[in-house]
Amino acid sequence: MNFNKEALNLYLVTDRSWISDRSLNEDVKKALEAGVTFLQLREKNIDKESFLKSAMQLKSLAADYKVPFVINDDVEIALASDADGVHIGQNDMTVIGARQKIGRDKILGVSVRSVEEAKYAERLGADYLGVGAVFITDTKLDAADVSYEVLKEICASVKIPVVAIGGINDKNITQLEGSGIYGVAVISAILAQKDIKGAATALAQQCRQLF
Repeated sequence: MNFNKEALNLYLVTDRSWISDRSLNEDVKKALEAGVTFLQLREKNIDKESFLKSAMQLKSLAADYKVPFVINDDVEIALASDADGVHIGQNDMTVIGARQKIGRDKILGVSVRSVEEAKYAERLGADYLGVGAVFITDTKLDAADVSYEVLKEICASVKIPVVAIGGINDKNITQLEGSGIYGVAVISAILAQKDIKGAATALAQQCRQLF
C-alpha cells in the first residue's frame, strides 16, 4: 500500500463542466478545507500544457492538506507533475503497463465493474479499486450500473481497499453502508453545488459515520 486506506473516505474527482465560470482551484480548496480526503484531477478536453499546469497547482494544494493526489488516465502528466499516482480505467493502458511506468512507490488506482476485473487488477499491482457506477450518473454515459450485491462481492474478494463511484450524493449514500467500501468518490455531489464547503462538510460527516 502506498497510502493510508482511510484516505479513500471522501474522494473528490474534478470535472470542469460542473463549475461554470468559477475557479477549479478555489472550489477544490474549499472542498479540501471541508474534509475531502483524496483528490483526482480528471481532464478530458484540455491541452497538455494546461493539463500539466493544473496538475502542478492541484498537487501543491493537495499537499497543503496532506491529501493523496492522482491523475486520471494520463501517466505522462502524473510523472511530469510528480503526482502521488494515477487512476486508470479498463479502456486505458494495462495495469502492468501503468505500474511499470510509475514505479512501485506511486499510487495506482483501477476502475473495475466485476469480481473478475477486481481480482485481476489486484494481482497485477493495483493499490485500490474504483467500483461503479453504483447509481445512475450523467458524468460517464457509458458507465454500466454495479449492483450493491456485486459491490459487496468485489469488496469481499480483494484485500486492497475499494471506493464506490457513480451518482453518489447525500441522499443515497446511506444505501452503500455495509458493502465493505472504504469510502465514496464524488463529482457533482460537491462541485455542482452552490455551497461547495457546505456540501463537502456534510458528505465528509456522513462518510466518517458510514465507512
